[in-house]
Amino acid sequence: MSIRPSTDDQLPEPPDSGGVLDTGGVSPDGPPTDTPQASSGPSPQHSGESRPSPSTESVQQRHSTSTVPEYTGPTPTALIRMADAGDVYVSWRWVGETAARGVAVLPRDQVRVVLRLLADAVPDPARPDDLRRVLTEGSLVDPVAEVTLAQALSRTLLPYGLAVQLYELSQRGIRPHLRIQPSPRLAQVPWEIIAPDPDVRLIDIADVSLLAPVSVVRAPERIAHRWNDTKDLPVVAVLDPRVPGFRADSELGSVLGRPHADMPVAHHFSRYDRLLPTVADPVELLRRTDIDRTWLSAALRGGASRLVYVGHVTAPAPESGESEHAELHLCCTADARGFAAPNRTHRPLSAKDLLLGTYTLDSTPVPGRELWPMPSRVALIACESGGDLRFTEALGLTTAALSAGAELVTATRWPLPTDHAFHTLTSTTALPLQTAICAVDTAHDSPTPIPTLLTWQRTRLAAWRDSPIPENSPLLWSAFATVSD
Repeated sequence: MSIRPSTDDQLPEPPDSGGVLDTGGVSPDGPPTDTPQASSGPSPQHSGESRPSPSTESVQQRHSTSTVPEYTGPTPTALIRMADAGDVYVSWRWVGETAARGVAVLPRDQVRVVLRLLADAVPDPARPDDLRRVLTEGSLVDPVAEVTLAQALSRTLLPYGLAVQLYELSQRGIRPHLRIQPSPRLAQVPWEIIAPDPDVRLIDIADVSLLAPVSVVRAPERIAHRWNDTKDLPVVAVLDPRVPGFRADSELGSVLGRPHADMPVAHHFSRYDRLLPTVADPVELLRRTDIDRTWLSAALRGGASRLVYVGHVTAPAPESGESEHAELHLCCTADARGFAAPNRTHRPLSAKDLLLGTYTLDSTPVPGRELWPMPSRVALIACESGGDLRFTEALGLTTAALSAGAELVTATRWPLPTDHAFHTLTSTTALPLQTAICAVDTAHDSPTPIPTLLTWQRTRLAAWRDSPIPENSPLLWSAFATVSD
């Protein structure tokens, strides 16, 4: 794995520093400092000493043979935090101090360039016709362009010092867990697929998840619901609910299409005996007309182990600064009480509702966390459902779920193409979105949700490598990320 930047691509040194630094000068729990501290020794990039460059061949052997004994010890975990301050400042520390801490500076201009490339590769919700271009010509559906983009992301955003540590762990047969708290500018980066080498992706050598903000998980009023205490409670399944005032083929219409018994999603949910709503036939879970905010409140307050939502989310633009206006579209009619403005005959359930409840709406207000107490695990499978991470003040749906008690939330970084879009714009006859829904739900029902979901993503990466066709492309499966406390 060639993790040393080439001469042309090497990051310029920030003022008064030695470039990428391994240092103990960062608070383990706080955000990155604005200025990196000088290290006690020379930076490996600028010291002039001869450091061997790890080879691609050795990494490929690591993943294709059993010559390295399987590691059975505790998983090393790195907490990686990023902050926008013109340049992007990165700090990382290993839980238990199992390796050196580090600080890096990602130059603003290089970050801007690579983020423009990424933005061009994913759908823009402000341009409804953009999906056709992205799904037929975008970098994430072209195997050569996708590798080029993945390498550019890694070259710009993966600090050299951290890359060296990851390589050394991989040589010992150790797969660490990287818990990343991206800055708002980097919230859409699919960290799992960045490529330190053309043949190596980050998920080949590490587990990756997102780290919830400390201000959310340590809020004094938050009561987290833990899986071991709640795993036998019902699963609340909100699957493609009918939105009042919108036809099935409209912008808030059906996500999964006409329900039938042979649908993978229907077959998948038929295995549960603790579902809410209670149905005789799993097809009845889809396109319901009674799943409104009142029903959801009753279901969650009655106790639940998980919530899986498949449907529509409307996310505000980051430049609005109003992440709390992210909206979940249930079967609520316009006369439902809430903060979101009505849309035709429908009133969405907003993140502001989930956070504030009936504050300012009622003389005896009830907090959102009491009206909609979130179970341990929440899956929000909808367009840009994790979009609040793109805001400096994240108060969107993901944050609201964590604040209301969820210990982990799987959400999406950008708008998702539906199976209908795949069938209309490509030659595939597969059902990649339904496959993804089943994979996310399976992961959330397992004892190890994050590794299980990443294992599925690795199978999709393998399929993409073997058969680079649109249904296997990272455009869909790398949109999913899990935020945990």
